[in-house]
Amino acid sequence: MWGGAAEPADSYYQVRPECTDVPKTRFRIKPGKTLSVRKWRAVFVQEGSLDIGKTLRRIRRGGIHPSIRGEVWEFLLGCYDPMSTFEEREQIRQRRRLQYASWKEECKQMFPVIGSGRFMTAPVISENGQPNYDPLVLQEINLGTNSNGSDFFKELTSRGPLDKKVTQWLLTLHQIGLDVNRTDRALVFYEKKENLSKLWDILSIYAWIDNDVGYCQGMSDLCSPMIILLEDEADAFWCFERLMRRLRGNFRSTGRSVGVEAQLTHLSSITQIVDPKLHQHLDKLGGGDYLFAIRMLMVQFRREFSFCDSLYLWEMMWALEYDPDLFYVYEAHQCGSEKTEGLKGKPKSIKQCGKYERQNMRNGGKSAEGPLPISVFLVASVLKDKSYKLMTEARGLDDVVKILNDMTGNLDAKKTCSGAIKIHKRYLRKVISMFL
Repeated sequence: MWGGAAEPADSYYQVRPECTDVPKTRFRIKPGKTLSVRKWRAVFVQEGSLDIGKTLRRIRRGGIHPSIRGEVWEFLLGCYDPMSTFEEREQIRQRRRLQYASWKEECKQMFPVIGSGRFMTAPVISENGQPNYDPLVLQEINLGTNSNGSDFFKELTSRGPLDKKVTQWLLTLHQIGLDVNRTDRALVFYEKKENLSKLWDILSIYAWIDNDVGYCQGMSDLCSPMIILLEDEADAFWCFERLMRRLRGNFRSTGRSVGVEAQLTHLSSITQIVDPKLHQHLDKLGGGDYLFAIRMLMVQFRREFSFCDSLYLWEMMWALEYDPDLFYVYEAHQCGSEKTEGLKGKPKSIKQCGKYERQNMRNGGKSAEGPLPISVFLVASVLKDKSYKLMTEARGLDDVVKILNDMTGNLDAKKTCSGAIKIHKRYLRKVISMFL
């Protein structure tokens, strides 16, 4: 009911009783503001197309009800065109599920632990491709059938020298397992081994199909919410894959630098504009490269907010950044340029875009590399909010890191997004004035 009492959202993401140091959730389900099940169903017309503009406004006002979060995220991340019909989306969903099943079977043929309900935490092979006969490895590979780890290695070596891609993939599997073991373990959901295994399967399969980036630490933090919100493993995979389309550049490494460093350079420029004294202070402390902020950008504030609040922050970010062309851009990339004929949708209306995207469209905030992600301005918003504390208490980089770590669970997602939009608007005005 409109104006009713706000409902806590913690019950949807239960925390293990013994985990008493987990940050409390600030997000509340607010009647009349949060996108409810009823309001969500009401934005679809009979054939299935969606009034995305109205949906974005509702999300910005109060987030998404946890019970429908997964299906709404599929639109925000560009899995589906908001103008598509129910039938068209079902066809896409079934096609993607078949594609995922095919990739999973391919990976299972190479390493049978995939899809077994188990996962690896010990190295399968050495750097030069030789089997690791450590008892722990053999135990983890043992699938409870007539075959065991030794039999697997005999079959593996009988094929001759391993392909370079296969070797690299097998070397990655235990690192994924170690990260899976550490991801969101305060949640009751991950007490079940099958859920840990599902997370490991998705990340392992993604590592196989992404020839450029593969798997990097931090990806488990980005994938974990998808497993929790979407029951079907294939649907969770495609949501994660779409999220990685936005973020994989952050993980790309050239040997001398990591992709996220370009965003840190922009963060430095933004802070110089919106808070020059803070920038000067950070630079004096040796933090002018802003490397202390790398974690916020890499895992999208997962460590700075409680689990539930980080999901609330993500959906508000995506609603602000939303571009209705996302689906067609991603599909064209996946199909290849020779198969993109007929994929182009209707010309987009500015009303269908998120507020951040609209600011970019009106003020020329897009460059050849595309617009800066809103996450950069979110970090700038956090720094500005903590400016006084950083200026008065930070006497070295260790102090800067401690102050930023101490804010975990004490940030307001909506306030941070509002601050980011204001900083973005001010930044665009400054950049435009420089060219006049």
